[in-house]
Amino acid sequence: MSDGHKPKHNAVEQPKSAGFRLLPKIVNGGVAGIVGVACVFPLDLVKTRLQNQQTSLGVKEYSGIIDAIKKTFRSEGIVGMYRGSLVNIILVTPEKSTKLAANDFFRHHYQTRDGKLPLLREILAGASAGLCAIGITTPMELIKIQMQDAGRVNAQLRKSGKPPIDASFMRVVTNIMKSDGPLGFFKGVSATFYRDFAFAVIYFPLFANLRAAGFTMVDSSGNSQFLVNFVSGAASGIISAVAVTPADVMKTRFQTTTKGQGEKTYSGTLDAISTIMKHEGPKAFFKGGACRAMVIGPLYAIAQVVYYIGIGEYFFGVDSAA
Repeated sequence: MSDGHKPKHNAVEQPKSAGFRLLPKIVNGGVAGIVGVACVFPLDLVKTRLQNQQTSLGVKEYSGIIDAIKKTFRSEGIVGMYRGSLVNIILVTPEKSTKLAANDFFRHHYQTRDGKLPLLREILAGASAGLCAIGITTPMELIKIQMQDAGRVNAQLRKSGKPPIDASFMRVVTNIMKSDGPLGFFKGVSATFYRDFAFAVIYFPLFANLRAAGFTMVDSSGNSQFLVNFVSGAASGIISAVAVTPADVMKTRFQTTTKGQGEKTYSGTLDAISTIMKHEGPKAFFKGGACRAMVIGPLYAIAQVVYYIGIGEYFFGVDSAA
């Protein structure tokens, strides 16, 4: 195949364009995040419930993904399945905008003079994108997780005859401010950093190479573009999600400050690791891993498809290759 007929979508090696348009990429990332989260949020809620259940009393609240879905839907209905979704959809816009657009931005600027992007620079671009989103991700995840987990905690409180907690958005925000001040919104930031940094380092280079490989096998237009973006996003998301599940479990435990009966709190990362190992074993670090893969895979598959539709470029009237 001649150079003139190579697909322009090869994400690993392509000539530098005359200019990089950041604003359309930010719009693409925001729209992609909103659509993706709206589709997979119920599974994300179940993932949080599974990760946070502890067995110190010898009783598991959920036996697995299906059981968690059934019990949550039975006790809380469809509204409960989307508990905490509003804050996530609102805050995911800047988070996904930052992460996806930043990755493209750094990939563009880390290219060599001849337009190539070696693997080490791909990893550096992904790491840079992950770092850019940490400040947005931590407060978003903290509020979302506390709202998501409220139904599970309230079910335990009702069984013991205690009044349920108020886990509305404003109540959660007010409680955080009262107990810890503004810095309280960054509780679990170290675990969030480990998770998101590692995820970005694995995900973005893997997605770019799978996408490039896909476009060497098929043409880059129409349904083929949709299929390659979807499959590459899903595969990269699943692999990356499973790899960083231990950090996600730690983050969930730290950020869930409303505890049910018999549940433990942790004084720090080392205490959390030793306590979980002692009472729950190494398997606990992969709780919700399958569900997390089921969330992140479709989320990034949908997000990447929407991202590459080029809504931002269309809106601003620029070439989608810019």
